Amino acid sequence: MKIACLFPGQGSQFPGMGKTSFESSPEARRLMERANEVLGFRLTDIMFEGSADDLRQTRVTQPAIFLHSVALALTHPETVPSAVAGHSLGEFSALAVAGALEFEDALTLVSIRANAMQRCCEATPGSMAAVIGLADDIIADICAQVPGTVVPANFNCPGQVVISGQEAAVNEACERLKAAGARRALPLPVSGAFHSPLMEAAREELAHAIDAAPFKAPRCPVYQNVSASPQTDPEIIREQLLAQLTSPVRWTQTLRAFDADGFADFVEIGPGNVLQGLVRRTLPEASVQGISE
Repeated sequence: MKIACLFPGQGSQFPGMGKTSFESSPEARRLMERANEVLGFRLTDIMFEGSADDLRQTRVTQPAIFLHSVALALTHPETVPSAVAGHSLGEFSALAVAGALEFEDALTLVSIRANAMQRCCEATPGSMAAVIGLADDIIADICAQVPGTVVPANFNCPGQVVISGQEAAVNEACERLKAAGARRALPLPVSGAFHSPLMEAAREELAHAIDAAPFKAPRCPVYQNVSASPQTDPEIIREQLLAQLTSPVRWTQTLRAFDADGFADFVEIGPGNVLQGLVRRTLPEASVQGISE
């Protein structure tokens, strides 16, 4: 049976995340303590005891979700993927689990990415909004007509797209999208315009670290966000991982590519169950389950 393992992105964090794995698995405990050493602060203390607000800090959120996801994969070796994919940040988890990056190298990149994105948000504020009930091409066309910078950022599932850009442009796009028939177009509580051209400074900062990182051929194909297609070439993986910061997450297209390639069984590994819902809405005939603790 071909199993596709999926790894969640930012927004799936919760207070107490990873504590069960830490307490029940010596392997997970060693991995988490090593993460604390690499990062230079006790991430696990914030994961286990911190508040929801503490976990919303981008410098904490991204390594916490990455660490939780990889620890869960380590403690469930019976789930052997035939292919992997991750939503935004989750692509780093997917690459680590597939062996394209060693754990410490992937964690270092996640930390650099998180801090670069936080600085970018502070220097170049932006916003995002969820658009429900409108076709992808209509959303893209309307965004292209709005003055300023606003683009589709996440194609999550049929009828659900997140747009991203300058706040005024996002607000204007929301009004036009509702006039065009969207059931909802709601601003999201975020401080930055992720997966848009406003992340260019973060992309440039991350480029040096990704260029220097030792990527290897993964043990199984990685379906990447930028192309929504399976990759095994380390250099293509490297290029697309960097491009992801300013490009849309093509999750709907990724799931459809899995389906076209004969995958009907999916396992979400990591906190939350967001990706399970997206699979059900995109591929209603597929089997999907989750490993979250």
